[in-house]
Amino acid sequence: MADGGSQTGSSNTDANEKLRQLPPVHAIVEQLMQHDGIQSVPQQVVTDAARRIVEQYRSAVLSGEPGGIEIPSLEQLVEEATRIIDAAERFPLQPVINATGIVIHTGLGRAPLAENAAQAVVDAARHYVPVELNMTTGERGQRSDLVRELLQHLTGAESAVVVNNNTAALVLVLSALAQDRNVIVSRGELIEIGGSFRLPDIIQAGGAILREVGTTNKTKLADFEQAIDDHAAAIIKIHSSNYRIEGFTESASIVSLVQLGQKCGLPVIHDIGSGLLKPALDHAMLLDEPDATSSIAAGVDLVLFSGDKLLGGPQAGIIVGKRQYIECIEKHPLMRAMRVDKLTLAALIATLRLHRNERASAEIPVLQFAYQSVDQLKQRAQSIADRLSGVEGIKKVCCEPTSAYLGGGSVPTQEIHSVAVVIQTRSKTVDELAEILRQSDPPIIARIRQDSLWLDLRTVFPTQDNFMPDAIIRACSSSQS
Repeated sequence: MADGGSQTGSSNTDANEKLRQLPPVHAIVEQLMQHDGIQSVPQQVVTDAARRIVEQYRSAVLSGEPGGIEIPSLEQLVEEATRIIDAAERFPLQPVINATGIVIHTGLGRAPLAENAAQAVVDAARHYVPVELNMTTGERGQRSDLVRELLQHLTGAESAVVVNNNTAALVLVLSALAQDRNVIVSRGELIEIGGSFRLPDIIQAGGAILREVGTTNKTKLADFEQAIDDHAAAIIKIHSSNYRIEGFTESASIVSLVQLGQKCGLPVIHDIGSGLLKPALDHAMLLDEPDATSSIAAGVDLVLFSGDKLLGGPQAGIIVGKRQYIECIEKHPLMRAMRVDKLTLAALIATLRLHRNERASAEIPVLQFAYQSVDQLKQRAQSIADRLSGVEGIKKVCCEPTSAYLGGGSVPTQEIHSVAVVIQTRSKTVDELAEILRQSDPPIIARIRQDSLWLDLRTVFPTQDNFMPDAIIRACSSSQS
């Protein structure tokens, strides 16, 4: 017992000694405030960083083995606090280099805008703009009027309205047209989209009652027909954008559903999701994607799709279709809650004009990334690999074929041939290298595969090629681990 008490007393003495070595918070703050880059930072942010560092070491001493914890010098503590302040002051939505090979990357903000769309956002943000003012009559107008004619021209629809995302579009349509009534959906189309949002829950949120028909793999036209009764409000076809059912399958075509809807006096709603405006006859990867123009031509009453994804614009939900239904939607009380702001409108108008002027594939980044040739990617990858070859700290660098994906729920099973620069370092694990590159300026987000870092160039702007080798060289020489 005496020995145990002696050890405990010794440990307490050791811990108290280490705690006395910790400088007070104000001493760290005084040192920090002498740094030029920190003088403009709010005092509270600086104090919080200093307090965080002190508490971190205090907790380590009190909860760990005191003999194994070394208290850093004041200068080292100041350096650690500086890193905390830098991280806190860094703008959270800073541009990053997407080297993942996922073109429409939800975690990285989906679709980057075309240059003129981005400029339109800047101009709208800096100035007053006529969002709801008819510049001819001087009277109040509707903000959807700004994009209505463009969408009519691009899809052949009678009218159009825009809300803040495609899920909002579906909720609004159901609230306006199917409140407390049945909407008929194939069981095989009851999808779950990103963030665990499930279609049955969305239908319920829209105030409608789900009437699912058919089976997971086979739903026939007769299944829809048998479900139609006095409580039916609409037939809905949902594009299964983020998965595929293959093999023994059957589904009712949109043409047959339109014919059934016309026969029974029910509107047919087609949620195509991805935002493809017209048939992509010259791009094999998109041949199975539904498009708004074809659905409107088939007689669909309302077509819903995203403003980003394959359209390549801002996040928005676009509804095109019959005028009578669009007018009903625009008058619904939820319309105001789901309307878009001037920045979204500016970006969307500029993006739609690129499609109208047949300049989309040349100027919209998502389409540029999707359609660029593998030969171009090989040349770019080899140039980067050549710059890294022989660099001290790099164990391996080479170019490898790989597969990219459109992402964002678009064409999930369709691989796009791509090329990656593959890197291994001598002194750092692949996880450590990836972490350092995420902290670079701008950050580089890559894939980890086969114990190597893969930089897929399909989603990297050519103008970013020169930066990446320098960032990798700095990462290899960094002491961070």
